Amino acid sequence: MDSEEDSFMRQASTQHQEDCNLKMSPERARQEIEQYKDLCSALDQDNMMLQKDKEAVEQRLQHVKKERELLQKNLKQKPPNDDKVSLQVDISVARDEKSRLTQEKQMLENKLEEMRKRILREDPMMMLHALPERKVVFKGLTRDKEDMNKLVLTPLIRYPLSGGSALITFEKAEVAQRVIEMKEHVVELSHGEDPEDLDRCQVRVQAGPVDILLPSALEIGLTRGSRSILVSGLPSLGIPEDILLDKLELFFSKTKNGGSEVESREFLDDCGQVVLTFTQDGVAEQLLTRGQVQVPIGKTKYKLKISPYMRGDVTNLQLQPSRCTRTVLLSGIPDVLAEEPMRDALEIHFQKDSRGGGEVDVLGYVPAGRRAP
Repeated sequence: MDSEEDSFMRQASTQHQEDCNLKMSPERARQEIEQYKDLCSALDQDNMMLQKDKEAVEQRLQHVKKERELLQKNLKQKPPNDDKVSLQVDISVARDEKSRLTQEKQMLENKLEEMRKRILREDPMMMLHALPERKVVFKGLTRDKEDMNKLVLTPLIRYPLSGGSALITFEKAEVAQRVIEMKEHVVELSHGEDPEDLDRCQVRVQAGPVDILLPSALEIGLTRGSRSILVSGLPSLGIPEDILLDKLELFFSKTKNGGSEVESREFLDDCGQVVLTFTQDGVAEQLLTRGQVQVPIGKTKYKLKISPYMRGDVTNLQLQPSRCTRTVLLSGIPDVLAEEPMRDALEIHFQKDSRGGGEVDVLGYVPAGRRAP
């Protein structure tokens, strides 16, 4: 029953794909884009300034190195004289300047790294590039270049069908409308010619529209787990899930591997990745800076990727009513035949043009006393 419902409901939702598209509101999208632009611009400016300072320090170091080499060369070529003391003083000064510039360079690099970490903590969206990669197959059709940056989702609907009713989807919308307008239909269950048995071979069913609520807008907020990491790139070794989790917990619980006591672990079946949560703060940050680790599993070491664990929560969901133009709800079907013969009788009746029907795409029927999941 699930496959039949999925089939005709997908057909119905495809007819109204424009009504069912899930997109962020334009105003909210513009505001967030502007915020990200400002944040990225500020980061680029700071990065450029730090890069210029770093280049200046490196140039100064090169200059001091050349002066030092020149002084050493002159000292080897010239005999000892009164200028030797002066040259030694100059060399000492150059060494001090080199040490100072090296310290300044290290300080600028540390400042740049701290700034990157701060931005990642304040804006989780900037962390998306560090998330594990997933292979996807694009099966859509890009009609306009402006639509390439939009994410459009088509919902898969499961309609709860009560007992003694059926959903029938026609190939043409006008046939469904005609059946709905007739409201009541007399369906023959057999082709007997005895007039006395005619009443027992007919059932009356009611036809009505199918109205559903579809999401028109959806917003998802991302939050990062401060003590959690996402481990990806796990090999397919065919070992039980618990054994793999034990090996990962054993490795990441050791301080020499940059880890600590593991509070919880979770295997994500949909992507084959593992979420590890530590009891102490700061452990996840240290592992994230490494990016990758070599983990021994069995007799082989595997390079696994360490990524931030992002959790998504629905912050806004808006629904709007929608009517399925090609689908009709049939109700009041008595339990007088087995499921398969009743389904065949309904489909035969509503495929006849003389009964107001037409070509049937799919039909789903639930007998009285039962309910579709």
